[in-house]
Amino acid sequence: MERAKHKIILLLVFLYSSSLFAGEREKIYKAYISGNMQAWKAVIDMLADEKLSDPMRLAELINYQYGYIGWCLGTGRNDEARKYLNHAALNLEKLEKYESYRSLVLSYRSAFYGYRIALNKMLAPVLGIKSYESAKESIRADSFNPMGYIQYGNIMFYLPKTFGGSKSEALEYYLKALEIMERDSLSFAGDWNYLNLLTLIARTFTYTGDYDKAKQYLEKTLKIEPDFRWVREVLYPEIISKLGK
Repeated sequence: MERAKHKIILLLVFLYSSSLFAGEREKIYKAYISGNMQAWKAVIDMLADEKLSDPMRLAELINYQYGYIGWCLGTGRNDEARKYLNHAALNLEKLEKYESYRSLVLSYRSAFYGYRIALNKMLAPVLGIKSYESAKESIRADSFNPMGYIQYGNIMFYLPKTFGGSKSEALEYYLKALEIMERDSLSFAGDWNYLNLLTLIARTFTYTGDYDKAKQYLEKTLKIEPDFRWVREVLYPEIISKLGK
């Protein structure tokens, strides 16, 4: 029953998103594979100006904000990350009103707690627990929501080993998320989240020292999207160099 319900929701999201594929979704995808984050920012700013109320469109915007905030944090743009995180948190409150999005809301809440920790390490003792609990609750609420597994994997990846972190356990959750995504592959065609997960898996294999597996997943990524610049120009050459040593 849970599986059937999940497939119906995914199908609705796919059909809805497909009608927009020539618009926002395609622009985000192209921005991701080319590394053009100004184009990404332009999309989320445009969507934010629409004052969205439809839950599917709202969930779409939150996903794009989630990706952009992560990039801002990774490139030291903390003030911008904080600004967009505040916007995304307000959108999440709106989406929370829709019960069918509960698992998705919990997974983003877990991610946003992690982002706030990245902005202020002093918050880690309190928000770290909240992030962990939100990720676990997301999985319990819908065991077929890949985002819940991704967030739990992220927690295990970044949590220090002395506090229970484990790259190997993170990998297990990333692979579970991938398995779920690939069961409904049409839903993730042309989706930046799918490519991002493949790179997460490849990089985690790199951290665990399994360079052959990392290479395998990077090659899979390039087979799906040969124009993915970050993988083609950075990650793949790096793994080839490691294998050559």
